[in-house]
Amino acid sequence: MQDAAERYDMGTRRFGRVNWLGTATLASREMRRFLGVWTQTLLAPLVTAGLFLAIFSLAIGPARGDVNGVPFAAFLAPGILMMTVIQNAFANTSSSIMIAKVQGNIVDTLMPPLSAGELLVGYLAGSIGRGVLVAVAIGVLMWLVLGVVPQHPLWALIFVVIGSAFLGALGIVAAIYASKFDQMAAITNFIITPLSFLSGTFYSIESLPGPVALLTRFNPVFYLIDGARYGFIGASDANPFFGLLVCLVATGAVLLLCWQWLRSGFRMKA
Repeated sequence: MQDAAERYDMGTRRFGRVNWLGTATLASREMRRFLGVWTQTLLAPLVTAGLFLAIFSLAIGPARGDVNGVPFAAFLAPGILMMTVIQNAFANTSSSIMIAKVQGNIVDTLMPPLSAGELLVGYLAGSIGRGVLVAVAIGVLMWLVLGVVPQHPLWALIFVVIGSAFLGALGIVAAIYASKFDQMAAITNFIITPLSFLSGTFYSIESLPGPVALLTRFNPVFYLIDGARYGFIGASDANPFFGLLVCLVATGAVLLLCWQWLRSGFRMKA
């Protein structure tokens, strides 16, 4: 009877072209990470989104008038939903990898027979799952409080999934690059938060000065928020098909960078 060394050539994978079991196990772990602390990962974003909506509606809403043909609160809600989704998607992958690197147990993820693509899919499953659940929770809140239901549900779902994948991939890039929590905090505070707040979340870019509005259109996060707004209220500042194309290209570019860094072990392998 041939032993394992004779049955397989050096470097041949024992699990076929795709290690489905390993990928599913990593994805399950990432899902259980945030579901195990749902009060922090699902309930807290819901409360934060509700506070944003209440504060802006009470402070500005009565005097603001309609925006893009809908009441200000209805205009505001989808932007807050997408902003919350992408922030949580980023936090899911970045915290998972960053904690593992700092605690020194990242080796437990790198040692199993998982390719770079399988690692990427496993990590992104957690971000997308968390993003979709956060979107559902806030969507229910919007329906109960404002009576807002998605005018184009498929569009809303597509942008939520793409937004979760895009920011989840950015979270992987940030966590791989950072070597300590201070660096991760700097990336979150000076890059991710400004991108999400200054992307039309609380306003229409039509109200911005020309140069600022033009600059905003180079920000992929603007198209995520604008696309979600189109999915919920049927109105947007940009063509949703063009926005979808921009988001797909941006997401593909970041995913390619993630795959290359995971494949080479950049800043993860000693």
